[in-house]
Amino acid sequence: MTNQLFYPETYGAAGDGKTNDCAAIQKALDAAFENGGGTVVLTSGKTYYSDSLQLRKNVELHLMKGARLKATADIGGYIRPCEQINDPKTAKIGNPVTGKPSFVFLYGYEADGCSVTGEGIIDANGHSFVKRKDQYYVTGDFYPRPTVIYVEKSNHISFRDITITDAPFWTLHPAGCDDVLISKIRILNDLDVANSDGIDPDHCSNVRILGCHIECADDCICLKTSRGNAEYGPCENIIIADCTLISTSAAIKIGTEGVGDFRNVLVHHCIISRSNRGLSIQIRDGGNVKNVHYSDIIIETRRFCPDWWGTAEPIVLTTFDRDAETKSGSIRNVSFRNITCKGENGVLIHGNEKNRISDISFENVQVELTKTSKWDCGLYDLRPCLEHGVESYKNAGFFLRYADNITIEKTRVRFGTVCEDYAHALDAENCENIELIRFDGEAAKEDCEAVSIR
Repeated sequence: MTNQLFYPETYGAAGDGKTNDCAAIQKALDAAFENGGGTVVLTSGKTYYSDSLQLRKNVELHLMKGARLKATADIGGYIRPCEQINDPKTAKIGNPVTGKPSFVFLYGYEADGCSVTGEGIIDANGHSFVKRKDQYYVTGDFYPRPTVIYVEKSNHISFRDITITDAPFWTLHPAGCDDVLISKIRILNDLDVANSDGIDPDHCSNVRILGCHIECADDCICLKTSRGNAEYGPCENIIIADCTLISTSAAIKIGTEGVGDFRNVLVHHCIISRSNRGLSIQIRDGGNVKNVHYSDIIIETRRFCPDWWGTAEPIVLTTFDRDAETKSGSIRNVSFRNITCKGENGVLIHGNEKNRISDISFENVQVELTKTSKWDCGLYDLRPCLEHGVESYKNAGFFLRYADNITIEKTRVRFGTVCEDYAHALDAENCENIELIRFDGEAAKEDCEAVSIR
C-alpha cells in the first residue's frame, strides 16, 4: 500500500509567508489521521505562516527541501498544554523545573507514530518573544516562552533531517515517550537566547539522537526527568552519537531537572566546540544516575560570559541539594574513555558530605588548560544549589571533592597559556580510593606540586 499524501493547498493554504495557514495545515493533518495515517507535504519554495499545529497519530509532517514553516508572532495563536495559565501575556508556570510547557508550536499528545521529516526549515520566530538584556544575552517578558516541538506520551516517534531555527525557548522536547528517533536534524539557534535548549528528552526511554548538528544558547542535548512529567518513568536506554555541538551552557547534560532516575546512557563519537561546558551531569533533585559511558569525544571549552552557568569545565559531575526541602540523588558508574579536552578549566567532580559520587573512571583522557577569554579563571560554578554558587579555587586538571573509587588511567594533564589561578594537575580533597595508573600530570607552575590529595 502506497503512502497517501495530503497537501495543505487542498484545504486553502496560501504558502505566501503572510497568510495564516494554520487551519489549512491542520485540516490536512486531521484528514491524514482520519485516513489511518499518511504524509502532509509542505511544498518547496513556499513559506507557511501558522499558529500552533497538533501532530496526529501515524501522520508524518514532511517539509520538502526549500519549504519553510514559520511560527506565528502572536502568543494568542499557540496551543497551551499547561493548565496553570491565566493571562497568556504574563504566563508563568511558577516553579521553573516543572517541565510542562505553557505554549507550544508543534504539539503532540498520545500521537503514536507521528513524525516530522524533510530537509525544509521550521522557523520558530523566536525573536518575537525576547528582548536584549545586555550584549551577551537576551531573555523574555514571560517564562517559559513557547517551546517549538513538544510531544508527550507518544511512542515510536521520529524527527529526521529537518532544520529548526530561532527557538525562543526549548526546541525539541519529547516527554514520557518510548522509542524516539532523532536523526540528522539541525538546530540553529542564536547563541545569546536564554533557555533555547536543543533536544530535551524528558522521562523518555529507548532514545537515539544520531548525526545531529546543534548550535544553541543553553544546553544542546539535555536529559531530564522533570517534576511536571513525574507520572512517567525514568530517562533510560539513551544513545547519543556522531553529533557536532556548540553551546553557551553544556553541550550534553543530564539534569538539572531530575526528580526521576537516569540510567543506561551511551555517548560517543561527538565533537563539542566553542562551548561553555562540555559533558555535564548536574543532579539537584532526588533522581539517581548510573551506567553512563562517554567515549571518543573531542571537547573545546571557553567562557561565554558570567551570566551562563559554567566556567569552561570540559567535564562536570556534581550532586547538591537544590534547596532545604530537596535532597539530591546519587551519581555512580560513569566512565570516560578516549576523550580530548582543551579549554579554560579542567574536570570537576564534586559530591557532598551526605551524597558522595562513586565509581568513576577515566581512561586515555587528555586535558589541556589554556586561557583564551577575557573572563576570570580560578572559579568553579556549582549552581544551582542550596549552599554554593560560583566559588573561587585554583583551577586543576582534575578537581575532586567528596568522590570515591575514582580511577584515572593513561591520562595526561598539561597547561598551555597559563592563568595565575592555574595550579595542580590533580587536586583532591575528602575523597577515598583514588587510583592513578600511568597518570602523566604536570603542574601549572614550578613551585606547585602536580598532585595534591588531602
